[in-house]
Amino acid sequence: MFAKLIAFGTAGLSLILSAATAPAVADDMQPDNPGGRYIFSKTADGFVRLDTQSGAVALCSQKSVGWACETAPEDRAVLEHEIARLRGENVALKKDLLSRGLPLPEGAGVEPAPQPSIAQNQITIPLPSDADINRAVEFAGRVWHRIIEAVQHARQQILNKS
Repeated sequence: MFAKLIAFGTAGLSLILSAATAPAVADDMQPDNPGGRYIFSKTADGFVRLDTQSGAVALCSQKSVGWACETAPEDRAVLEHEIARLRGENVALKKDLLSRGLPLPEGAGVEPAPQPSIAQNQITIPLPSDADINRAVEFAGRVWHRIIEAVQHARQQILNKS
């Protein structure tokens, strides 16, 4: 059964998702109830179930003990990561054009940098710039010097008392 899910793949998933957004034919796709959460589509091996709230797709088929639905694999996290990468690259290219005094192409507005996102238990965090690192190092140096001064001051007070 797992091999069937792999063979189903991204092409099958996109076909089902596009079919789910098109007007449904009464015999082809029907929600489990009016305004229901799931839409079922008949296949040769059973049914494909689309969760209209989460977008999750599952392949449902008859087993020896009854019906079972297995979640179809999807590459959503990979797609989200690629979209975020391309948006970041687009912002960087626009900033480069503007810094050189060149106009942006018609219809290309300045977009904000992509925000950190959580997709399928993966967190994308932008790395600090060199300026950020330099400020952090300077701050740590100032803290270290204050600690040393406090220790020297405490040591001087102890020596003065004895």
